[in-house]
Amino acid sequence: MRKIMLLTGLVISLGFCCCTTEVYASAPSEGAVVKTEQTTAVSAPAGVPAVSPVQEKTPPGGKEIKKSNPFKGTFWALIPPVLAIILALITKEVYSSLFMGILLGGLFSSQFSLVKTMDCIISEGLLAAIKATSGIFVFLVILGTIVAMINKSGAASAFGQWAKKHVKSRPGTIFATIILGVLIFVDDYFNCLTVGSVMAPATDAQKVSRAKLAYIIDATAAPVCMIAPISSWAAAVSQYAGGTPYSGLELFIRSIPYNFYSLLTLIFLVIITLFKVDFGSMRHHEKLALESGDLYGGKGAVAGEDSAVPEDGKSRGRIIDIVLPLLILTVFCVYALVHVGGFSREKSFIAAFGDTDATVGLPWGALAALILCIAYTGSRRVLSMRDCVESIVKGFTLMVPAILILTLATSLKNMTVLLGAKDFVASVMNSTAGNLASLLPCVIFLAASFLAFSTGTSWGTFGILIPIVVAIFPASSPLLYIGISACLAGAVCGDHCSPISDTTIMASAGARCDHISHVVTQMPYVLVVASVSFVGFLLAGVIRNWGVVFLCCCILLIATILVIKAVVLRQEKRAAESVK
Repeated sequence: MRKIMLLTGLVISLGFCCCTTEVYASAPSEGAVVKTEQTTAVSAPAGVPAVSPVQEKTPPGGKEIKKSNPFKGTFWALIPPVLAIILALITKEVYSSLFMGILLGGLFSSQFSLVKTMDCIISEGLLAAIKATSGIFVFLVILGTIVAMINKSGAASAFGQWAKKHVKSRPGTIFATIILGVLIFVDDYFNCLTVGSVMAPATDAQKVSRAKLAYIIDATAAPVCMIAPISSWAAAVSQYAGGTPYSGLELFIRSIPYNFYSLLTLIFLVIITLFKVDFGSMRHHEKLALESGDLYGGKGAVAGEDSAVPEDGKSRGRIIDIVLPLLILTVFCVYALVHVGGFSREKSFIAAFGDTDATVGLPWGALAALILCIAYTGSRRVLSMRDCVESIVKGFTLMVPAILILTLATSLKNMTVLLGAKDFVASVMNSTAGNLASLLPCVIFLAASFLAFSTGTSWGTFGILIPIVVAIFPASSPLLYIGISACLAGAVCGDHCSPISDTTIMASAGARCDHISHVVTQMPYVLVVASVSFVGFLLAGVIRNWGVVFLCCCILLIATILVIKAVVLRQEKRAAESVK
Protein backbone atom coordinates (compact mmCIF):
# COMPACT_ATOMS: atom_id res chain seq x y z
CA MET A 1 0.00 0.00 0.00
CA ARG A 2 2.90 2.34 0.74
CA LYS A 3 4.25 1.77 -2.78
CA ILE A 4 0.85 2.57 -4.25
CA MET A 5 0.57 5.83 -2.35
CA LEU A 6 4.14 6.88 -3.14
CA LEU A 7 3.86 6.18 -6.86
CA THR A 8 0.42 7.76 -7.13
CA GLY A 9 1.57 10.79 -5.14
CA LEU A 10 4.59 11.20 -7.38
CA VAL A 11 2.49 11.13 -10.54
CA ILE A 12 -0.08 13.53 -9.09
CA SER A 13 2.71 15.91 -8.03
CA LEU A 14 4.25 15.87 -11.50
CA GLY A 15 0.88 16.49 -13.06
CA PHE A 16 0.15 19.36 -10.69
CA CYS A 17 3.53 20.94 -11.47
CA CYS A 18 2.80 20.58 -15.18
CA CYS A 19 -0.60 22.19 -14.74
CA THR A 20 0.85 25.07 -12.70
CA THR A 21 3.68 25.60 -15.21
CA GLU A 22 1.19 25.62 -18.06
CA VAL A 23 -0.94 28.21 -16.30
CA TYR A 24 2.02 30.54 -15.72
CA ALA A 25 3.36 29.95 -19.20
CA SER A 26 0.03 30.89 -20.69
CA ALA A 27 -0.45 33.95 -18.48
CA PRO A 28 -1.44 36.94 -20.59
CA SER A 29 1.12 39.55 -21.39
CA GLU A 30 0.31 43.19 -21.04
CA GLY A 31 -2.47 44.13 -23.39
CA ALA A 32 -3.72 40.60 -23.92
CA VAL A 33 -7.22 39.31 -23.39
CA VAL A 34 -7.88 36.07 -21.49
CA LYS A 35 -10.86 34.07 -22.67
CA THR A 36 -12.04 31.14 -20.60
CA GLU A 37 -14.20 28.31 -21.90
CA GLN A 38 -17.10 29.53 -19.78
CA THR A 39 -19.27 32.08 -21.58
CA THR A 40 -22.46 32.11 -19.55
CA ALA A 41 -23.43 35.55 -18.22
CA VAL A 42 -23.41 35.99 -14.45
CA SER A 43 -26.60 37.32 -12.89
CA ALA A 44 -26.28 40.44 -10.71
CA PRO A 45 -28.39 41.97 -7.96
CA ALA A 46 -31.05 44.52 -8.86
CA GLY A 47 -29.62 47.83 -9.90
CA VAL A 48 -26.22 46.38 -10.77
CA PRO A 49 -25.48 45.81 -14.43
CA ALA A 50 -24.76 42.20 -15.39
CA VAL A 51 -21.10 41.42 -16.01
CA SER A 52 -19.92 38.93 -18.59
CA PRO A 53 -17.33 36.47 -17.30
CA VAL A 54 -15.09 37.36 -20.22
CA GLN A 55 -13.68 40.87 -19.79
CA GLU A 56 -12.52 42.38 -23.03
CA LYS A 57 -10.12 45.23 -22.54
CA THR A 58 -7.87 45.03 -25.53
CA PRO A 59 -5.41 47.78 -26.28
CA PRO A 60 -4.38 48.15 -29.88
CA GLY A 61 -2.31 45.18 -30.97
CA GLY A 62 -3.47 43.03 -28.01
CA LYS A 63 -3.65 39.23 -28.45
CA GLU A 64 -6.42 36.88 -27.35
CA ILE A 65 -5.45 33.87 -25.24
CA LYS A 66 -7.86 30.99 -24.58
CA LYS A 67 -7.26 29.15 -21.35
CA SER A 68 -7.44 25.35 -21.92
CA ASN A 69 -6.73 22.08 -20.14
CA PRO A 70 -2.99 21.29 -20.53
CA PHE A 71 -3.61 17.53 -20.12
CA LYS A 72 -6.13 17.03 -22.93
CA GLY A 73 -4.81 15.59 -26.17
CA THR A 74 -1.26 15.20 -24.81
CA PHE A 75 0.81 12.29 -23.51
CA TRP A 76 -0.58 13.08 -20.05
CA ALA A 77 -3.88 11.59 -21.24
CA LEU A 78 -2.19 8.16 -21.26
CA ILE A 79 -0.78 8.46 -17.74
CA PRO A 80 -3.95 7.22 -15.91
CA PRO A 81 -4.06 3.82 -17.72
CA VAL A 82 -0.26 3.57 -17.52
CA LEU A 83 -0.42 4.18 -13.77
CA ALA A 84 -3.11 1.51 -13.46
CA ILE A 85 -0.91 -0.97 -15.36
CA ILE A 86 2.20 -0.23 -13.26
CA LEU A 87 0.30 -0.48 -9.99
CA ALA A 88 -1.31 -3.74 -11.11
CA LEU A 89 2.11 -5.18 -11.92
CA ILE A 90 3.52 -4.10 -8.54
CA THR A 91 0.60 -5.06 -6.32
CA LYS A 92 -0.86 -8.02 -8.31
CA GLU A 93 -4.26 -6.48 -7.45
CA VAL A 94 -6.45 -5.04 -10.17
CA TYR A 95 -9.31 -3.32 -8.31
CA SER A 96 -7.35 -0.65 -6.44
CA SER A 97 -5.03 -0.21 -9.44
CA LEU A 98 -7.92 0.58 -11.76
CA PHE A 99 -9.43 2.96 -9.20
CA MET A 100 -6.15 4.87 -8.83
CA GLY A 101 -6.12 5.31 -12.61
CA ILE A 102 -9.69 6.63 -12.47
CA LEU A 103 -8.76 9.04 -9.66
CA LEU A 104 -5.79 10.40 -11.57
CA GLY A 105 -7.89 10.78 -14.72
CA GLY A 106 -10.44 12.79 -12.74
CA LEU A 107 -7.72 15.06 -11.32
CA PHE A 108 -6.27 15.70 -14.76
CA SER A 109 -9.67 16.34 -16.30
CA SER A 110 -10.61 18.86 -13.61
CA GLN A 111 -7.11 20.40 -13.41
CA PHE A 112 -6.82 19.37 -9.75
CA SER A 113 -10.04 20.95 -8.58
CA LEU A 114 -11.18 18.55 -5.83
CA VAL A 115 -14.90 19.25 -6.21
CA LYS A 116 -14.77 18.93 -9.99
CA THR A 117 -12.69 15.77 -9.63
CA MET A 118 -15.47 14.13 -7.62
CA ASP A 119 -18.02 15.33 -10.17
CA CYS A 120 -15.95 13.85 -12.98
CA ILE A 121 -15.33 10.47 -11.28
CA ILE A 122 -18.98 10.02 -10.32
CA SER A 123 -20.74 11.44 -13.38
CA GLU A 124 -18.34 10.82 -16.26
CA GLY A 125 -16.69 7.74 -14.77
CA LEU A 126 -18.63 5.38 -12.50
CA LEU A 127 -22.24 6.34 -13.28
CA ALA A 128 -21.56 6.49 -17.01
CA ALA A 129 -19.86 3.09 -16.82
CA ILE A 130 -22.77 1.54 -14.93
CA LYS A 131 -25.25 3.04 -17.37
CA ALA A 132 -23.29 1.75 -20.37
CA THR A 133 -22.86 -1.78 -18.98
CA SER A 134 -26.05 -2.27 -16.98
CA GLY A 135 -27.36 -4.72 -19.57
CA ILE A 136 -24.22 -6.82 -19.20
CA PHE A 137 -24.66 -6.82 -15.42
CA VAL A 138 -28.15 -8.26 -15.84
CA PHE A 139 -26.85 -10.91 -18.25
CA LEU A 140 -24.06 -11.94 -15.87
CA VAL A 141 -26.42 -12.29 -12.91
CA ILE A 142 -28.91 -14.36 -14.93
CA LEU A 143 -26.09 -16.51 -16.26
CA GLY A 144 -24.82 -17.13 -12.74
CA THR A 145 -28.37 -18.06 -11.71
CA ILE A 146 -28.66 -20.68 -14.46
CA VAL A 147 -25.25 -22.11 -13.48
CA ALA A 148 -26.37 -22.38 -9.84
CA MET A 149 -29.66 -24.03 -10.86
CA ILE A 150 -27.90 -26.65 -12.99
CA ASN A 151 -25.48 -27.52 -10.20
CA LYS A 152 -28.23 -27.55 -7.57
CA SER A 153 -30.44 -29.86 -9.62
CA GLY A 154 -27.80 -32.59 -9.86
CA ALA A 155 -27.89 -32.52 -13.67
CA ALA A 156 -24.11 -32.05 -13.82
CA SER A 157 -23.59 -35.18 -11.73
CA ALA A 158 -25.99 -37.16 -13.93
CA PHE A 159 -24.07 -36.19 -17.06
CA GLY A 160 -20.78 -37.28 -15.47
CA GLN A 161 -22.17 -40.70 -14.57
CA TRP A 162 -23.51 -41.14 -18.10
CA ALA A 163 -20.11 -40.28 -19.58
CA LYS A 164 -18.40 -42.73 -17.21
CA LYS A 165 -20.67 -45.52 -18.38
CA HIS A 166 -20.64 -44.90 -22.13
CA VAL A 167 -17.15 -43.53 -22.89
CA LYS A 168 -14.78 -46.50 -22.69
CA SER A 169 -11.34 -45.34 -23.93
CA ARG A 170 -8.92 -42.85 -22.41
CA PRO A 171 -8.66 -40.62 -25.53
CA GLY A 172 -12.44 -40.80 -25.86
CA THR A 173 -12.87 -39.55 -22.31
CA ILE A 174 -10.45 -36.69 -22.92
CA PHE A 175 -12.25 -35.76 -26.13
CA ALA A 176 -15.61 -35.87 -24.33
CA THR A 177 -14.21 -33.47 -21.72
CA ILE A 178 -12.93 -31.15 -24.46
CA ILE A 179 -16.28 -31.25 -26.28
CA LEU A 180 -18.21 -30.45 -23.10
CA GLY A 181 -15.85 -27.55 -22.41
CA VAL A 182 -16.42 -26.23 -25.93
CA LEU A 183 -20.20 -26.59 -25.66
CA ILE A 184 -20.28 -24.55 -22.45
CA PHE A 185 -19.16 -21.42 -24.26
CA VAL A 186 -21.42 -18.82 -22.72
CA ASP A 187 -19.08 -18.02 -19.84
CA ASP A 188 -15.73 -19.18 -18.45
CA TYR A 189 -17.13 -19.26 -14.91
CA PHE A 190 -19.93 -21.52 -16.14
CA ASN A 191 -17.33 -23.78 -17.77
CA CYS A 192 -15.06 -24.05 -14.74
CA LEU A 193 -17.96 -24.59 -12.37
CA THR A 194 -19.45 -27.38 -14.47
CA VAL A 195 -16.89 -29.37 -16.49
CA GLY A 196 -14.79 -30.54 -13.53
CA SER A 197 -17.70 -31.84 -11.48
CA VAL A 198 -19.33 -33.40 -14.55
CA MET A 199 -16.34 -35.23 -16.02
CA ALA A 200 -14.26 -36.16 -12.95
CA PRO A 201 -15.92 -39.59 -12.52
CA ALA A 202 -15.24 -40.49 -16.16
CA THR A 203 -11.63 -39.23 -16.24
CA ASP A 204 -10.85 -40.96 -12.94
CA ALA A 205 -12.05 -44.26 -14.37
CA GLN A 206 -9.61 -43.85 -17.30
CA LYS A 207 -6.73 -42.76 -15.02
CA VAL A 208 -6.47 -39.22 -16.36
CA SER A 209 -4.54 -37.11 -13.86
CA ARG A 210 -6.31 -34.24 -12.15
CA ALA A 211 -3.61 -31.89 -13.46
CA LYS A 212 -4.56 -32.89 -17.01
CA LEU A 213 -8.25 -32.43 -16.22
CA ALA A 214 -7.53 -28.97 -14.77
CA TYR A 215 -5.62 -28.00 -17.92
CA ILE A 216 -8.47 -29.14 -20.19
CA ILE A 217 -10.95 -27.15 -18.08
CA ASP A 218 -8.75 -24.04 -18.23
CA ALA A 219 -8.00 -24.44 -21.95
CA THR A 220 -11.69 -24.72 -22.88
CA ALA A 221 -12.88 -21.90 -20.59
CA ALA A 222 -11.59 -18.43 -21.49
CA PRO A 223 -10.13 -19.42 -24.93
CA VAL A 224 -13.52 -20.77 -26.06
CA CYS A 225 -15.50 -17.86 -24.58
CA MET A 226 -13.20 -15.45 -26.44
CA ILE A 227 -14.24 -16.87 -29.84
CA ALA A 228 -17.95 -17.34 -29.03
CA PRO A 229 -20.18 -14.41 -30.10
CA ILE A 230 -22.84 -15.43 -27.57
CA SER A 231 -20.89 -15.17 -24.34
CA SER A 232 -20.27 -12.82 -21.43
CA TRP A 233 -16.82 -12.13 -22.91
CA ALA A 234 -18.25 -11.01 -26.25
CA ALA A 235 -20.61 -8.70 -24.40
CA ALA A 236 -17.76 -7.25 -22.33
CA VAL A 237 -15.48 -6.72 -25.34
CA SER A 238 -18.28 -5.03 -27.26
CA GLN A 239 -18.27 -2.22 -24.69
CA TYR A 240 -14.88 -0.99 -25.87
CA ALA A 241 -15.57 -0.61 -29.60
CA GLY A 242 -16.38 3.09 -29.44
CA GLY A 243 -14.72 5.26 -32.04
CA THR A 244 -15.14 2.74 -34.87
CA PRO A 245 -17.84 2.44 -37.55
CA TYR A 246 -18.56 -1.10 -36.37
CA SER A 247 -20.91 -2.22 -33.64
CA GLY A 248 -19.20 -3.86 -30.68
CA LEU A 249 -20.41 -7.34 -31.63
CA GLU A 250 -19.45 -6.91 -35.27
CA LEU A 251 -15.92 -5.89 -34.33
CA PHE A 252 -15.69 -8.89 -32.00
CA ILE A 253 -16.82 -11.28 -34.75
CA ARG A 254 -14.35 -9.77 -37.23
CA SER A 255 -11.55 -10.40 -34.73
CA ILE A 256 -12.33 -14.10 -34.19
CA PRO A 257 -10.38 -15.54 -37.18
CA TYR A 258 -7.19 -13.78 -36.07
CA ASN A 259 -7.48 -14.83 -32.42
CA PHE A 260 -4.67 -17.31 -32.94
CA TYR A 261 -4.12 -18.20 -29.30
CA SER A 262 -7.70 -19.33 -28.69
CA LEU A 263 -7.93 -21.28 -31.96
CA LEU A 264 -4.49 -22.88 -31.65
CA THR A 265 -5.16 -23.89 -28.03
CA LEU A 266 -8.07 -26.05 -29.20
CA ILE A 267 -5.99 -27.52 -32.01
CA PHE A 268 -3.18 -28.16 -29.53
CA LEU A 269 -5.56 -30.13 -27.29
CA VAL A 270 -6.64 -32.33 -30.20
CA ILE A 271 -3.06 -32.97 -31.39
CA ILE A 272 -1.60 -33.96 -28.01
CA THR A 273 -4.59 -36.27 -27.43
CA LEU A 274 -4.30 -37.98 -30.83
CA PHE A 275 -0.50 -38.29 -30.70
CA LYS A 276 -0.51 -39.08 -26.94
CA VAL A 277 2.05 -36.37 -26.22
CA ASP A 278 2.77 -34.97 -22.78
CA PHE A 279 5.85 -33.09 -21.64
CA GLY A 280 7.19 -31.14 -18.72
CA SER A 281 5.64 -31.72 -15.31
CA MET A 282 2.41 -32.89 -16.93
CA ARG A 283 4.19 -36.03 -18.20
CA HIS A 284 5.18 -36.90 -14.63
CA HIS A 285 1.58 -36.54 -13.43
CA GLU A 286 0.22 -38.61 -16.31
CA LYS A 287 2.78 -41.40 -15.76
CA LEU A 288 1.91 -41.57 -12.07
CA ALA A 289 -1.79 -41.79 -12.90
CA LEU A 290 -1.32 -44.58 -15.46
CA GLU A 291 1.25 -46.65 -13.59
CA SER A 292 0.24 -46.29 -9.96
CA GLY A 293 -3.28 -44.82 -10.10
CA ASP A 294 -2.15 -41.65 -8.28
CA LEU A 295 -4.31 -38.98 -9.92
CA TYR A 296 -2.95 -36.12 -7.84
CA GLY A 297 0.78 -36.25 -8.63
CA GLY A 298 1.71 -37.31 -5.12
CA LYS A 299 0.06 -34.24 -3.57
CA GLY A 300 -3.13 -35.91 -2.36
CA ALA A 301 -6.73 -34.98 -3.09
CA VAL A 302 -7.87 -31.42 -2.53
CA ALA A 303 -10.79 -31.05 -0.16
CA GLY A 304 -14.14 -30.67 -1.87
CA GLU A 305 -16.79 -32.56 -3.73
CA ASP A 306 -16.34 -34.09 -7.13
CA SER A 307 -19.89 -33.78 -8.29
CA ALA A 308 -22.63 -31.27 -7.87
CA VAL A 309 -25.19 -33.19 -5.82
CA PRO A 310 -28.09 -31.49 -4.06
CA GLU A 311 -27.61 -30.87 -0.36
CA ASP A 312 -30.30 -33.41 0.62
CA GLY A 313 -28.44 -36.11 -1.31
CA LYS A 314 -31.49 -36.91 -3.46
CA SER A 315 -30.78 -35.96 -7.05
CA ARG A 316 -33.60 -35.96 -9.57
CA GLY A 317 -31.42 -34.37 -12.20
CA ARG A 318 -31.04 -36.00 -15.61
CA ILE A 319 -28.82 -35.29 -18.61
CA ILE A 320 -31.65 -33.41 -20.27
CA ASP A 321 -31.65 -30.99 -17.33
CA ILE A 322 -28.23 -29.68 -18.36
CA VAL A 323 -28.64 -29.96 -22.12
CA LEU A 324 -32.02 -28.26 -22.37
CA PRO A 325 -31.16 -25.11 -20.33
CA LEU A 326 -28.01 -24.57 -22.40
CA LEU A 327 -29.96 -25.10 -25.62
CA ILE A 328 -32.73 -22.73 -24.49
CA LEU A 329 -30.18 -20.08 -23.48
CA THR A 330 -28.38 -20.31 -26.81
CA VAL A 331 -31.53 -20.19 -28.95
CA PHE A 332 -33.10 -17.29 -27.09
CA CYS A 333 -29.88 -15.26 -27.05
CA VAL A 334 -29.46 -15.69 -30.82
CA TYR A 335 -33.07 -14.71 -31.43
CA ALA A 336 -32.81 -11.72 -29.09
CA LEU A 337 -29.63 -10.47 -30.76
CA VAL A 338 -31.10 -10.48 -34.27
CA HIS A 339 -34.41 -9.10 -32.95
CA VAL A 340 -32.64 -6.14 -31.37
CA GLY A 341 -30.61 -5.74 -34.56
CA GLY A 342 -33.81 -5.25 -36.57
CA PHE A 343 -34.12 -8.62 -38.33
CA SER A 344 -36.97 -8.52 -40.86
CA ARG A 345 -37.78 -9.27 -44.47
CA GLU A 346 -35.89 -6.16 -45.51
CA LYS A 347 -32.89 -6.85 -43.27
CA SER A 348 -30.91 -10.07 -43.46
CA PHE A 349 -29.92 -12.24 -40.50
CA ILE A 350 -26.23 -11.35 -40.88
CA ALA A 351 -26.93 -7.62 -41.16
CA ALA A 352 -29.16 -7.71 -38.08
CA PHE A 353 -26.54 -9.65 -36.14
CA GLY A 354 -23.94 -7.06 -37.07
CA ASP A 355 -26.15 -4.11 -36.04
CA THR A 356 -27.36 -5.57 -32.76
CA ASP A 357 -26.70 -4.22 -29.28
CA ALA A 358 -25.35 -7.01 -27.07
CA THR A 359 -26.12 -5.05 -23.90
CA VAL A 360 -29.83 -5.36 -24.79
CA GLY A 361 -29.95 -8.64 -26.69
CA LEU A 362 -28.07 -10.87 -24.24
CA PRO A 363 -30.09 -9.96 -21.13
CA TRP A 364 -33.28 -10.17 -23.24
CA GLY A 365 -32.49 -13.73 -24.28
CA ALA A 366 -31.09 -14.76 -20.89
CA LEU A 367 -34.18 -13.56 -19.00
CA ALA A 368 -36.51 -15.43 -21.35
CA ALA A 369 -34.36 -18.54 -20.98
CA LEU A 370 -34.34 -18.22 -17.16
CA ILE A 371 -38.14 -17.99 -17.00
CA LEU A 372 -38.49 -21.13 -19.14
CA CYS A 373 -35.82 -22.95 -17.13
CA ILE A 374 -37.62 -22.18 -13.86
CA ALA A 375 -40.91 -23.41 -15.34
CA TYR A 376 -39.21 -26.54 -16.71
CA THR A 377 -37.41 -27.49 -13.48
CA GLY A 378 -40.61 -26.81 -11.53
CA SER A 379 -42.72 -29.03 -13.79
CA ARG A 380 -40.15 -31.82 -13.46
CA ARG A 381 -40.01 -31.24 -9.69
CA VAL A 382 -36.23 -31.06 -9.91
CA LEU A 383 -36.09 -27.71 -8.09
CA SER A 384 -38.59 -25.93 -5.91
CA MET A 385 -39.34 -22.24 -6.20
CA ARG A 386 -37.28 -21.68 -3.07
CA ASP A 387 -34.31 -23.42 -4.72
CA CYS A 388 -34.65 -21.16 -7.76
CA VAL A 389 -34.75 -18.00 -5.61
CA GLU A 390 -31.67 -19.16 -3.70
CA SER A 391 -29.94 -19.74 -7.04
CA ILE A 392 -30.55 -16.09 -7.98
CA VAL A 393 -28.64 -14.97 -4.87
CA LYS A 394 -25.83 -17.44 -5.59
CA GLY A 395 -25.71 -16.31 -9.21
CA PHE A 396 -25.31 -12.68 -8.22
CA THR A 397 -22.57 -13.54 -5.71
CA LEU A 398 -20.77 -15.58 -8.34
CA MET A 399 -20.62 -12.68 -10.79
CA VAL A 400 -19.64 -9.85 -8.41
CA PRO A 401 -15.90 -9.95 -9.34
CA ALA A 402 -16.68 -9.76 -13.06
CA ILE A 403 -19.15 -6.90 -12.54
CA LEU A 404 -16.67 -4.93 -10.43
CA ILE A 405 -13.83 -5.33 -12.94
CA LEU A 406 -16.09 -4.34 -15.82
CA THR A 407 -17.31 -1.21 -13.98
CA LEU A 408 -13.82 -0.01 -13.05
CA ALA A 409 -12.29 -0.79 -16.45
CA THR A 410 -15.10 1.04 -18.25
CA SER A 411 -14.73 4.02 -15.91
CA LEU A 412 -11.01 4.18 -16.67
CA LYS A 413 -11.80 4.02 -20.37
CA ASN A 414 -14.18 6.96 -19.91
CA MET A 415 -11.41 8.96 -18.24
CA THR A 416 -9.00 8.36 -21.13
CA VAL A 417 -11.68 9.35 -23.64
CA LEU A 418 -12.41 12.51 -21.64
CA LEU A 419 -8.71 13.42 -21.75
CA GLY A 420 -8.46 12.84 -25.51
CA ALA A 421 -6.05 9.88 -25.29
CA LYS A 422 -7.34 8.48 -28.57
CA ASP A 423 -6.58 11.70 -30.41
CA PHE A 424 -3.05 11.83 -29.04
CA VAL A 425 -2.23 8.20 -29.81
CA ALA A 426 -3.75 8.48 -33.27
CA SER A 427 -1.67 11.57 -34.05
CA VAL A 428 1.50 9.80 -32.90
CA MET A 429 0.76 6.64 -34.86
CA ASN A 430 -0.15 8.59 -37.99
CA SER A 431 3.36 9.98 -38.02
CA THR A 432 4.87 6.50 -37.55
CA ALA A 433 6.28 4.58 -40.49
CA GLY A 434 4.07 1.90 -42.00
CA ASN A 435 6.64 -0.84 -41.32
CA LEU A 436 6.37 -0.25 -37.59
CA ALA A 437 2.59 -0.41 -37.76
CA SER A 438 2.88 -3.88 -39.29
CA LEU A 439 4.83 -5.05 -36.24
CA LEU A 440 2.32 -3.66 -33.76
CA PRO A 441 0.02 -6.76 -33.60
CA CYS A 442 2.79 -8.95 -32.17
CA VAL A 443 3.86 -6.15 -29.81
CA ILE A 444 0.24 -5.76 -28.63
CA PHE A 445 0.02 -9.54 -28.09
CA LEU A 446 3.13 -9.53 -25.90
CA ALA A 447 2.00 -6.48 -23.91
CA ALA A 448 -1.48 -7.91 -23.29
CA SER A 449 -0.05 -11.31 -22.31
CA PHE A 450 2.35 -9.81 -19.80
CA LEU A 451 -0.27 -7.50 -18.31
CA ALA A 452 -2.91 -10.24 -17.97
CA PHE A 453 -0.38 -12.64 -16.46
CA SER A 454 0.74 -10.05 -13.91
CA THR A 455 -2.75 -8.89 -12.91
CA GLY A 456 -4.66 -12.16 -13.32
CA THR A 457 -7.49 -10.55 -15.27
CA SER A 458 -8.13 -10.54 -18.98
CA TRP A 459 -11.17 -8.26 -18.66
CA GLY A 460 -9.10 -5.56 -17.00
CA THR A 461 -6.40 -6.02 -19.64
CA PHE A 462 -8.52 -5.55 -22.73
CA GLY A 463 -10.51 -2.86 -20.93
CA ILE A 464 -7.29 -0.83 -20.72
CA LEU A 465 -5.72 -1.73 -24.08
CA ILE A 466 -8.63 -1.91 -26.56
CA PRO A 467 -9.37 1.87 -26.52
CA ILE A 468 -5.68 2.48 -27.27
CA VAL A 469 -5.67 -0.13 -30.07
CA VAL A 470 -8.79 1.42 -31.60
CA ALA A 471 -7.04 4.80 -31.63
CA ILE A 472 -3.89 3.41 -33.27
CA PHE A 473 -5.35 1.88 -36.45
CA PRO A 474 -7.72 3.56 -38.91
CA ALA A 475 -11.18 2.00 -39.17
CA SER A 476 -10.66 1.12 -42.83
CA SER A 477 -7.48 -0.88 -42.17
CA PRO A 478 -7.56 -4.67 -41.61
CA LEU A 479 -4.93 -4.05 -38.96
CA LEU A 480 -7.73 -2.73 -36.74
CA TYR A 481 -9.33 -6.11 -36.09
CA ILE A 482 -5.94 -7.86 -36.27
CA GLY A 483 -4.80 -5.53 -33.48
CA ILE A 484 -8.03 -6.17 -31.53
CA SER A 485 -7.46 -9.93 -31.98
CA ALA A 486 -3.88 -9.59 -30.73
CA CYS A 487 -5.12 -7.73 -27.65
CA LEU A 488 -7.82 -10.33 -26.90
CA ALA A 489 -5.51 -13.26 -27.60
CA GLY A 490 -2.81 -11.82 -25.34
CA ALA A 491 -5.34 -11.16 -22.58
CA VAL A 492 -6.53 -14.79 -22.71
CA CYS A 493 -2.97 -16.14 -22.89
CA GLY A 494 -1.80 -14.24 -19.82
CA ASP A 495 -4.99 -15.01 -17.91
CA HIS A 496 -4.73 -18.70 -18.87
CA CYS A 497 -1.38 -19.26 -17.14
CA SER A 498 -1.51 -16.64 -14.38
CA PRO A 499 -1.45 -18.17 -10.88
CA ILE A 500 -3.64 -15.33 -9.59
CA SER A 501 -6.25 -15.57 -12.35
CA ASP A 502 -9.78 -16.37 -11.19
CA THR A 503 -10.28 -18.91 -14.00
CA THR A 504 -6.98 -20.63 -13.16
CA ILE A 505 -8.02 -20.86 -9.52
CA MET A 506 -11.50 -22.14 -10.39
CA ALA A 507 -10.08 -24.68 -12.83
CA SER A 508 -7.90 -26.06 -10.03
CA ALA A 509 -10.90 -26.14 -7.70
CA GLY A 510 -13.17 -27.72 -10.32
CA ALA A 511 -10.67 -30.53 -10.92
CA ARG A 512 -9.77 -30.80 -7.22
CA CYS A 513 -6.16 -30.36 -8.26
CA ASP A 514 -3.42 -28.71 -6.23
CA HIS A 515 -3.31 -25.13 -7.53
CA ILE A 516 0.46 -24.85 -7.88
CA SER A 517 0.56 -28.23 -9.63
CA HIS A 518 -1.99 -26.94 -12.14
CA VAL A 519 -0.01 -23.75 -12.77
CA VAL A 520 3.31 -25.59 -13.18
CA THR A 521 1.98 -28.39 -15.40
CA GLN A 522 0.11 -26.16 -17.84
CA MET A 523 2.80 -23.47 -18.17
CA PRO A 524 4.90 -25.31 -20.84
CA TYR A 525 1.75 -26.00 -22.87
CA VAL A 526 0.72 -22.34 -22.75
CA LEU A 527 4.19 -21.18 -23.77
CA VAL A 528 4.25 -23.47 -26.83
CA VAL A 529 0.91 -22.16 -28.10
CA ALA A 530 1.83 -18.57 -27.21
CA SER A 531 5.11 -18.80 -29.17
CA VAL A 532 3.33 -20.04 -32.28
CA SER A 533 0.67 -17.34 -31.84
CA PHE A 534 3.38 -14.67 -31.65
CA VAL A 535 4.75 -15.88 -35.01
CA GLY A 536 1.19 -15.78 -36.36
CA PHE A 537 0.69 -12.13 -35.39
CA LEU A 538 4.10 -11.28 -36.78
CA LEU A 539 3.05 -12.76 -40.14
CA ALA A 540 -0.48 -11.31 -39.98
CA GLY A 541 0.87 -7.78 -39.69
CA VAL A 542 2.74 -8.25 -42.97
CA ILE A 543 0.70 -10.73 -45.02
CA ARG A 544 -2.80 -9.84 -43.76
CA ASN A 545 -4.28 -13.02 -45.22
CA TRP A 546 -5.91 -15.16 -42.54
CA GLY A 547 -5.93 -18.43 -44.49
CA VAL A 548 -2.21 -18.36 -45.29
CA VAL A 549 -1.18 -17.25 -41.78
CA PHE A 550 -3.38 -19.77 -39.99
CA LEU A 551 -2.14 -22.63 -42.18
CA CYS A 552 1.46 -21.66 -41.38
CA CYS A 553 0.62 -21.57 -37.66
CA CYS A 554 -0.99 -25.03 -37.75
CA ILE A 555 2.01 -26.52 -39.57
CA LEU A 556 4.41 -24.88 -37.13
CA LEU A 557 2.38 -26.09 -34.13
CA ILE A 558 2.28 -29.71 -35.36
CA ALA A 559 6.00 -29.65 -36.16
CA THR A 560 6.79 -28.24 -32.72
CA ILE A 561 4.76 -30.94 -30.96
CA LEU A 562 6.42 -33.72 -32.98
CA VAL A 563 9.87 -32.35 -32.21
CA ILE A 564 9.01 -32.14 -28.50
CA LYS A 565 7.72 -35.73 -28.57
CA ALA A 566 10.92 -36.97 -30.22
CA VAL A 567 13.08 -35.11 -27.69
CA VAL A 568 11.09 -36.44 -24.72
CA LEU A 569 11.24 -40.05 -25.99
CA ARG A 570 14.99 -39.75 -26.61
CA GLN A 571 15.57 -38.41 -23.10
CA GLU A 572 13.52 -41.23 -21.56
CA LYS A 573 15.39 -43.81 -23.62
CA ARG A 574 18.74 -42.45 -22.44
CA ALA A 575 17.52 -42.38 -18.84
CA ALA A 576 16.42 -46.03 -19.12
CA GLU A 577 19.75 -47.07 -20.64
CA SER A 578 21.70 -45.28 -17.90
CA VAL A 579 19.75 -47.17 -15.24
CA LYS A 580 20.64 -50.48 -16.89
